[in-house]
Amino acid sequence: MKFAPISDRLSGLGAAKWAVHVEGLRRANLGEPIIMLSIGEPDLPPPLGVLDAASAAMRKGRTRYAHGQGEPRTLSAIANHLTRRSGLTVSPEQVLYTAGTQNGLCTALLTLAQTGDEVLVPDPYYATYEGLVAASGAKFVPVATRPEDNFHVTAEAIERAITKQTKVLLLNTPSNPTGAVLSRDEIDQIGAVCERHDLWIICDEVYADMTFDAPFCSPFDRPRLRHRTLAVSSISKSHALPGFRAGWVASDPSVTPRLVLVAEAMLFGSQPFIEDALAVALNEKHPEVERLRHAFRQRAETLVDAFSGSEYISARMPEGGMFVMLDIRRTKLSGEEFAWRLLETENITVMPGESFGRGGAGHIRIALTVDAEVLGRACSRIRQLAEKLCAEAG
Repeated sequence: MKFAPISDRLSGLGAAKWAVHVEGLRRANLGEPIIMLSIGEPDLPPPLGVLDAASAAMRKGRTRYAHGQGEPRTLSAIANHLTRRSGLTVSPEQVLYTAGTQNGLCTALLTLAQTGDEVLVPDPYYATYEGLVAASGAKFVPVATRPEDNFHVTAEAIERAITKQTKVLLLNTPSNPTGAVLSRDEIDQIGAVCERHDLWIICDEVYADMTFDAPFCSPFDRPRLRHRTLAVSSISKSHALPGFRAGWVASDPSVTPRLVLVAEAMLFGSQPFIEDALAVALNEKHPEVERLRHAFRQRAETLVDAFSGSEYISARMPEGGMFVMLDIRRTKLSGEEFAWRLLETENITVMPGESFGRGGAGHIRIALTVDAEVLGRACSRIRQLAEKLCAEAG
């Protein structure tokens, strides 16, 4: 029996990246006192009004098939949300409802890229991106960033990586894992490169509502770039509802019908009651959303303060998102080695920087998904381990 090449392309791109997290989770389920700082799952409660909307919709019979593109009310809510954000009109015809950001990114890549194409991705990058590009058949091409530049990708680096086969630039701002938020000037410079080379831009914006002092900017919000941009997001992080799998792709209206064809081949419609809840999430203000952003900022500040003055670990305040990259290069250990030592000796799980590409080497990623007090204790133990390792090495 023979299989299609897609499963071969995806082989080895998933489990290895999450090995430390999986082992920590196994131990936690056995009752060990593990502090889980390895996965970006918000720990704070979602908006009660959104949960109530989902429950009410179910009880009203909103459990039948949904439209393939999305329910009209939901598409309008997403379009209005993006219009308010950018000041540029977005119509429901420009929106596809998806089962979360991952499903939206997969739909976008399958629509735009194929075998023989290349997809450029700033490095470090989210751990699932390699699999997403591989699923399309395209070649994954990392574009290096530097810790000294706060991991901001430059237009010059992108242009150097472009070949005749380059078809798509996959951006993520605010970035997971680095917390980098691209400025308007940076977006415009990158957009000019994409214009010169006629590239599509797919932008993962799942943390768009979680910026700190750096204002969010999307290429979809820039008039010259909107027609070549597919903006992908969800309420997984902003509203602490990852299990809802409720997201969208916004694009030029000429692109939407093609996205719908691909989406319907994978998942013919969604759950109407969850779409109704997403509409409430975006149409109304919820105090829980602001508390989420405030909590993540406070926790990031707690973490950065905890490593102030350390000779062996440094931490920069992220510009957005819910993660911090710790630079542990002075310990002479890789991120992978340091992460396993943390789990074995301190009962703390973190993600090795290498799980996010070569650019993450010598770093570990901390998820800000525990309260500030627990995070502070974990940081003290991380710092002590680094000092101990360096002392042992002489």
